[in-house]
Amino acid sequence: MHSDGFCPSLRRGRPSFWAWLPAVSLVVLPGLDGCAGPAREVGYPADYPIGYTERGIASWYGPGFHGNKTANGERFDQHRLTAAHRTLPLGAVATVRSLATGKTVTVRINDRGPFVRGRVLDLSRAAAERLGMIGMGTDQVELRVVGFEGRPEAFGLLRIQVGSFVDPANAQALAARLRQTFPDVRVSPVEVPSGQRYRVQVGQFRSEADAEAAAGRLESEFDLEPLILRDDV
Repeated sequence: MHSDGFCPSLRRGRPSFWAWLPAVSLVVLPGLDGCAGPAREVGYPADYPIGYTERGIASWYGPGFHGNKTANGERFDQHRLTAAHRTLPLGAVATVRSLATGKTVTVRINDRGPFVRGRVLDLSRAAAERLGMIGMGTDQVELRVVGFEGRPEAFGLLRIQVGSFVDPANAQALAARLRQTFPDVRVSPVEVPSGQRYRVQVGQFRSEADAEAAAGRLESEFDLEPLILRDDV
């Protein structure tokens, strides 16, 4: 996982990625250099977001996270072509194009993040090198989901993260405040390179529309900066 913070994960007015779905149920994926095996046929469910596109700021992560467990249970390898996204299903395969240079790279989503305001994607060091963004640190990119490598049934529910704390007492205090309005609030401990963090998360949602509506309430009623992420546990 990556540095924690607050971030609105969905831009207002952007269509849900479920709206981009084609009427297909089988794709043939090429092998991904550095992050996948040989080409093979892969089935995916009818609601898989093939064709979903998104533009925004990408960052990258590397040495400080190398060897840490990712959201899908793998060990993060900065030399493989992978990336973290907050809500795309784990196993999604996406092409990422730098809007500055036009360079492209194909990555597999195997982690959750970035947990930084205003960013949409965290690339591995190897993927960032392909785009030429190591020195800059961030880049404006466009991503497009083109395939799938993973478990079709691994579609977790959506949750809203409203805070991340070093002190568990602060996390519990916010959770207690939120429970007066929202019945489903949890404090989830997680290990990050800087140490233990306690994430305060609200709700379980099956649709982005429901999650966005709840996030809007949290932002307006509690003066919070929520982010929406998929729970893969």
